[in-house]
Amino acid sequence: MKTVICFLTLLLACLSHASAKEGIVQCGNLIYAGNKTSRCFSDEFLSTVQQKTSISTSRRFRAVRLDSEELFQFPFVVMTGEGTFSLTSKERENLKKYVAGGGFLLASAGCSSDTWDKSFRKEMKQIFGEMKPIPMQHPIFSTVFPIKTLSAGKKPTKGHLEGITINDKLVVVYSADGLNDSSNSRGCCCCGGSELGNALQINANILAYALLR
Repeated sequence: MKTVICFLTLLLACLSHASAKEGIVQCGNLIYAGNKTSRCFSDEFLSTVQQKTSISTSRRFRAVRLDSEELFQFPFVVMTGEGTFSLTSKERENLKKYVAGGGFLLASAGCSSDTWDKSFRKEMKQIFGEMKPIPMQHPIFSTVFPIKTLSAGKKPTKGHLEGITINDKLVVVYSADGLNDSSNSRGCCCCGGSELGNALQINANILAYALLR
């Protein structure tokens, strides 16, 4: 365990040195399927990562269109929403190219929306194939905070996160329960969904993993 901690500390130090040269890490909030985007995905975890590690991050998301070339300037993006949607062929092409080139997608069903969940699963299957459950032993559950369980919100959780792995690297993480952490977003609520209670810590871990992998 000490070896793993030392290794992560070294990686964080290296990333901090790179950030000083290249600038602050900017995270994107996707606009997709026309004008769908997140209005209630808390960016509080960005500040948490900066406080708990040597990673320098912007404290706010920046809106970015999934079908734009600007997408490739962001190492990490979030995608969430409610209701049904369909991506355009350009958006599918961009997303596949984005993660293949080192980008990372964190996705969450807003308010545990069943219809958004079905649409997202359909898109992921078409672009990458079936998502797979992520075991609790995966590094995303220990990069910053030690996470042993997914804390339930107002309803029981599905019990796991899911993801897409390419060349032995996790490039997409998805929660059907919800990782929006709406309690830290003004004017937002989970509306009776099963949003994970420890979403902030999970999101912080995922961001650190994405930047260090």
